Order: sequence, then C-alpha cells, then structure tokens
Amino acid sequence: MSRTAALSTASAGAPLTATTIERRDLRDDDITIDIAYAGICHSDIHQVREEWGSAIFPMVPGHEIAGVVSAVGDGVTRYQVGDRVGVGCMVDSCGECEFCKDGQEQFCVKGAVMTYNGKGYDGEETMGGYSQQVVVSERFAVRIPDALELDVAAPLLCAGITTYNPLKRWGAGPGTKVAVVGLGGLGHLGVKFAAALGAEVTVLSQSTAKQADSTRFGAVDHRATKDDSTFKDLRGTFDLILNTVSANLPFDDYLALLKPNGAMVNVGAPSDPSSFQAFSLIGGSKVLAGSNIGGIPQTQEMLDFAAEHGIAAEIETISADQVNEAYDRVVSSDVRYRFVIDTATITA
Repeated sequence: MSRTAALSTASAGAPLTATTIERRDLRDDDITIDIAYAGICHSDIHQVREEWGSAIFPMVPGHEIAGVVSAVGDGVTRYQVGDRVGVGCMVDSCGECEFCKDGQEQFCVKGAVMTYNGKGYDGEETMGGYSQQVVVSERFAVRIPDALELDVAAPLLCAGITTYNPLKRWGAGPGTKVAVVGLGGLGHLGVKFAAALGAEVTVLSQSTAKQADSTRFGAVDHRATKDDSTFKDLRGTFDLILNTVSANLPFDDYLALLKPNGAMVNVGAPSDPSSFQAFSLIGGSKVLAGSNIGGIPQTQEMLDFAAEHGIAAEIETISADQVNEAYDRVVSSDVRYRFVIDTATITA
C-alpha cells in the first residue's frame, strides 16, 4: 500500500478536507497515475450531498481524471511510464459478459465498478480523482492525445463522453438539425461535438445571455426558452434534441420541436419524476430516450475526435481550498463552464 494526498468528505453534506488515503499495491495489470487535474462533475456534488441515495463515506469524489503514468505492473502491455492518460467513471468490470466484450463496460452484467462511491469485486471501496495518485487496471485507462492539454482534457472523461455518445448513437451529422438544451458543463461540449460532427446546432437556453458563447462553440442559433415564441417558431424543426439540464422540463413542449421520427435524449438527471403525454410521442413516432456514459473504446474514440477537431472543455482551474466554494457555484450555475482542480495544491 502507498499513501497519497486527497480531498475527502466524512459524511453527507460535510465539507471536503485534505487528508491522505491508501492506494493498493500494483497488481499485474495495474498502472499508477500521478494525477495532474481532476474535473468537478455535478454528479460529484449529488453524491457528496447524498442526493442520489445512500452513499459510502468517507468519500473521495472525482471521475474526470487526467495525469501521467508513473508505474506499471508486470503484466501491463498498453502503457508505459510517462504516458498521458485519463480515467473516467469506471475502474473495473467483469470483462466476460456480452456488454463488456462489446466495449460497453458501463452495462456490465456483474455491475461496473465506479471510480468512487463504489466497491470492487473484492469488497475494496473505491476512492476517486480528487487526489494526487490513483491505481487502476490498464483496461480502464485511456490515452490522452498530445494535442489535448491535461487540464482541458479532464472534463472530457465524463462530460465529453456523456454528450458524444448520444450524438453518435442518434446520428448527429451533416444534414441533421440538433438542439442542445442548456449551455453548461455538459451542454457546451454537446454543442462543440454536434457542430464538429457536421450538424446544424441550435442552443435552447433560459435566456440569451450566453448567445455569443453558443456562436463561438459552433451553434447557428440560440433561443430563449422563457420566450413563448421559441416553441412556436421552432415547432417540428429538429432531428435530435440533446437535453443536458438536471431540471424537470415541460416535455410535451420540447417533443413538439422534433420532426417526425425525431428523438429527445436526456443526459441530465433531475431528482424529481418527470411526466409527458403519450400522444406527444405517438403522433410523430418520436422517441424520448436516456443516455449513459460510453464504454472504454468509445471514450478513446471521443478523445481522438476531440484532439482532431480542437475540442476542449472550457474550464476554470481552482486550487484545493476552493473546492467547497466551487460546489456552491456549480449549483447556482456560476461557472463557465467546468471547474478543474489542480491536484498539486492538495496538501494533507
């Protein structure tokens, strides 16, 4: 075992404080990563505050990890010391079920092991990326291309794959019209990826305050959802709507914006149940869907695509002593567009 500095919370809603945690000794297929940056995902806040059900404490959050390999196990073949790598939401799966074999480890029949707030198959509790080192199986690390700086790459490990996956699955590309609901940590990357895939992108936001950013990210239009004329003017316009917000929406109004056979895909996760009229789907053979993260192969594909097209997260880099304040700012939407922790500032 080795010890590393980390930010940990002792109980639901308690502040994150600096401490040290143990990391396991290298197994044959393990790599040690010296973490340079860890992104703050809204799901970190939900789990630290136990808003998604019972959680495991003490907790070290963080599943947007970017760093450099500093040691490798005897059986490692994919990486060597000095490689630039990332780790996302998962750190293990059975590797044997139909989904694992298909590169969709997130759907592992045995249950994928989450990067934090989870337990490995041996019962070991997982601790996340708000730390200076992590030990993971080489199967769950992805290579960060040289064209991507580590700080702006970190959020791609969750926010990036969360938006890239549904855009690819539902056919965003040349000749399609895509609406992205919300221009936050997820939404700004959804716009960038959709535009790079060749789609005509419209941002649907509460106001027009971020209109200039929408244009900069590749959108051709930005409409305020508080304006009733938006839903009248855009009725029947879109092939795909990517909903990135974690608020309950009037789904019937948004489904009316789809063309026949269109799909509205949700990646935001509101705490309260949502509702809609079945006829909002039946009338145009429309689809209301959800989307998870992607598997390891697609996460690598996403990083390579991002590097090729110059796509990076828009970030504000913070030190360890600013994380608790950053959580409150995320909840109040006071960030453009993703906080990233400089893990060198964690001092236990």
